[in-house]
Amino acid sequence: MSTERDGRYGPLKMRVDDHLKVKMRDGVEIGCRVYRPDDEGQYPALFAASPYQYETDDIPHSPLFLWREVGPVEWYVSHGYVYVHMDVRGSGNSDGAYEFLSPDEQQDYYEMIEWTGAQAWCDGNVGGIGQSYYAWAQWFMGIVNPPSLKCIAPYDGAVDIYRGCAYHGGVYCDFMNWWFSLMLRANNHHRPAGAPTGTQMDYDLGRDFVMRQTYDDWWQARSAYERLKEIKVPVLSIGHQGKMGLHERGNILGYEEVEVPKKLVLTGAANAFEAHDLFDKIDFHEDWLKPFYDHYLKGVDNGYPDQTPESRLFLRGADQWLDMDAWPPVNVERVPYYLGAGSTGSVTSLNDGTLSTEAPGDDGGVTRYSYPDPQWLVGTATPTPQGPDPVRRTLTFATEPLEEDVDVIGPIVLELYAESTAVDTDFFVRLTDQPPQDPTDREKGLQPLSINVAKGWLRASHREKDEARSTELRPFYTHTNPQEIEPGKIYKYEIEVLPCAYRFKKGHRIRMDLVNGDSPVTEFIFTHQYFYYKVGTDTFHHNTAHASRILLPVAN
Repeated sequence: MSTERDGRYGPLKMRVDDHLKVKMRDGVEIGCRVYRPDDEGQYPALFAASPYQYETDDIPHSPLFLWREVGPVEWYVSHGYVYVHMDVRGSGNSDGAYEFLSPDEQQDYYEMIEWTGAQAWCDGNVGGIGQSYYAWAQWFMGIVNPPSLKCIAPYDGAVDIYRGCAYHGGVYCDFMNWWFSLMLRANNHHRPAGAPTGTQMDYDLGRDFVMRQTYDDWWQARSAYERLKEIKVPVLSIGHQGKMGLHERGNILGYEEVEVPKKLVLTGAANAFEAHDLFDKIDFHEDWLKPFYDHYLKGVDNGYPDQTPESRLFLRGADQWLDMDAWPPVNVERVPYYLGAGSTGSVTSLNDGTLSTEAPGDDGGVTRYSYPDPQWLVGTATPTPQGPDPVRRTLTFATEPLEEDVDVIGPIVLELYAESTAVDTDFFVRLTDQPPQDPTDREKGLQPLSINVAKGWLRASHREKDEARSTELRPFYTHTNPQEIEPGKIYKYEIEVLPCAYRFKKGHRIRMDLVNGDSPVTEFIFTHQYFYYKVGTDTFHHNTAHASRILLPVAN
């Protein structure tokens, strides 16, 4: 079925070819919708794939619909592009069984892109487009490498679902099960009263997310990270500093690993809503994505490869963009900030510890806490007259007020010397910016403002490093061989804290929060369940032999 729409963004009218079916190698028919200029011309195509049902493209932009991640479709058509939106097998209007980025789904990308490139309305050039799941799909589009594919632009997309989304540092995250069971499966099945029910997803993906606690063959088959070097087309990787629990690590790793013409953009979007909103803004596409597509799909000589910086980072705290020639940045010094047992008097926490560039002596002491804390209520947050407080009953380590601005740009590592009374324990790390507080509020016991800058996680039993993949800038863990820790023994843990680009302003404090859980107050939908067996006491050491410290990449 074809319909015509007036061109709202230019002279080209748009024709919509709806409910098309394309037969795959195994007989499964894939459903898609095609948006194209209403004429007889041939145009490059932008290709989007997800289980989010192309029929929802027409709903209004709203933070209620975070999964509507296709961008301004009609605007691209008005600028001479075809836009093809595919429902992956087992979703929407596609046949077959949905099995989450399975090898069959990956091969479907190849066949659908080749079908697109062969259509009369396409000039044979196809590029990937879309956010989140659409970005996951783009990494695999590049990996299967259909001849018609000329570029991909994964916006907000992980490359390692196990480490980046489902098991942060080996710690189970609630998000992926919520995403499938409460959102995706329901959205595909439920319909208004009187309408026939939609697609039923019978495969219990939620069970796999819960039962597969280690990085096994199932995860590996769905990990683009394992095969990024097979990508042969140019890549524009766009990530967001506020998507730490889902996609940020993937956009950075994806950029680092591919061996093709590539660019990295790291925005200052602070959360899922801001990242979603950006992708619906025409100005954003005009500035960041369209020049990329114009060059690689239309052959426009716009200077894109040579005149666009290798990486563009939004420096949060300063509200400015940085153009950089390399990532990771080379004009930084890895400055150690040591955790101390002193007191700053600046925040109410279990310890109110110190963070200093001065190394501890032999008598630097220890910091100890027991868990679960009897005052934890909303995860590790504590109820107060001002509302849930995620800091009051956790550990904090803060600097003195900074004497000058400090720009932290790049990967971060926490070296933590710890012992536990348990056979396993978790470490949740938050790097935060603590602005100055009114002394009167401090006297009242009110908490200072704190801004999340970066996060990291590690389960102690998952400490086995993948030595081939680890670097001094990023420890990489196998997550295949969990091993108990010996109670009372001091271990050195190297914890990946996600990269950032942030200015800690003069007068502010750099603070690191440490505990073994989190709260919806700070994590929204990316929380980690506090399991019944997380009971014990952890001790962190601060002395010459066991100098716990966080290594911050400080710009010169």
